[in-house]
Amino acid sequence: MMNTPICKRLGIEFPLFAFSHARDVVVAVSKAGGMGVLGVAGYSPERLKEELDWIDAHVGGRPYGVDLIVPNKYEGKGAGADVEALVGMLPQAHRDFAAGVLAQHGIDAESLESERRNGAGFARNLADSGAASLEVAFQHPIKLIANALGVPPPLMLEMGRKHGVAVAALVGAKEHALAQAAAGVDIIIAAGTEAGGHCGEVTTMVLVPEVVDALRAADIDTPVLAAGGIVTGAQMAAAMAMGAAGAWCGSVWLTTPESETSPVVKQKLLAASSRDTVRSRSRTGKPSRQLRSPWTDAWESEAAPKPLPMPLQTFVSEPPLRLIDKLSQGGHAGAQALATYWVGQGVGLMNAPISAGAVVQQFKEDFLRAYERLAAAVDD
Repeated sequence: MMNTPICKRLGIEFPLFAFSHARDVVVAVSKAGGMGVLGVAGYSPERLKEELDWIDAHVGGRPYGVDLIVPNKYEGKGAGADVEALVGMLPQAHRDFAAGVLAQHGIDAESLESERRNGAGFARNLADSGAASLEVAFQHPIKLIANALGVPPPLMLEMGRKHGVAVAALVGAKEHALAQAAAGVDIIIAAGTEAGGHCGEVTTMVLVPEVVDALRAADIDTPVLAAGGIVTGAQMAAAMAMGAAGAWCGSVWLTTPESETSPVVKQKLLAASSRDTVRSRSRTGKPSRQLRSPWTDAWESEAAPKPLPMPLQTFVSEPPLRLIDKLSQGGHAGAQALATYWVGQGVGLMNAPISAGAVVQQFKEDFLRAYERLAAAVDD
C-alpha cells in the first residue's frame, strides 16, 4: 500500500484511477487496490441507481467513484433541454451527411430519425445540471465524484462537502486548474491532449508540471492526477515524479474483457498504433479523441458540415454510431470498417487483451521497476 495523502483520503492502496463506462471494470480495479470510476454521461437516474446498486453488491466495500458530464457551456443552456426542441434544431445538411456516410458503406439510415430521441438522458443531465443523477449518486457510498467538462455545478460541490465525498474535475490548461481550485474542487485531473474522449491541446508531459507549478505558486495544495496517454506503470511513475499524486486512465481498460467495447472495436484497438487516433469535434461538438476510421475521416473532410455545438452534434452522431456498432457485431463489413470509439494515443501500447485486475497488477509492477531504475540512477 502506498503511503500518500490521496491514498489515505480515499482509502485506496494504489493511486490508479480507472474511468470506465463498464461497471465490471470499476469493480475489478477497486478490488485490485485502485479506484474504479463509473462514467455515467447520458444515464437516466433509474439506470444510474441500477448500476450503482450492482457495484455496491459486488465491490466488497472497496472505494469507487462516479463521473458525470455537466459542461459550463452548451447550446440551449438556460432555456431547458427539451429533446424534441433540440432535435428540431438539427440542420438537414448534418442529417443528410451522416446518412450519406452510412449509405456509402451499405447501411440503411431509415431508422436514424426515431433513434435521435435516445439522447434524452444526456439532455436531461444538462437541463438540471445533473441534479437528479447527483441525488442518486450520493445515496450510494461513493468516495469520489468527478465532472468531466468545466467547473462542477455548485450543487455537486455542495453535496460533496455535505457527504464527505471528494469532488474532482478535469482540466486541459493551468488557468483552468486555478479556476477549479478557486471553486473548491478537491482533486484536479490534468488531462493532456493524448487522452481519449474530451481533451485540450497541451501534452501530458507539459501540462502536468504546468498545473502542479501553478498551484504551488498560488500556495494551493490541491492534489493533481495525471491523465492522457498513460497506459503503463512507468508512465504513471514519470507523472508522479513531475508532482502528480497519481494517474487517471480511461483507454487502457477498453481492451479488457470486462470493458463495454464490442469485440470488433477491441480488435481494432489492439491492432492500432499511436498514430491511429484523431482529435475531433464531430462526435459531441467539443474536441474529443477517437479511433480513426472512415467515419471520422468523413467528418474531417472538406465536404463535411461544421460540427454543431454540444449537445446538438451528439444527436447527429450517436444514432449512426449506435447503428454501426450493432451491425458490426452482426458481421456487416461496412459497419466494421466504420466502427470507432473514444481512445487515447496510448492505444499503441495496448497490445494484449488482459483482465482489468491484471492491468492493475502490471501497473504496480511496472511502477516499481521504474522507481528502482530512478533510485539506482541516483545511488552513490
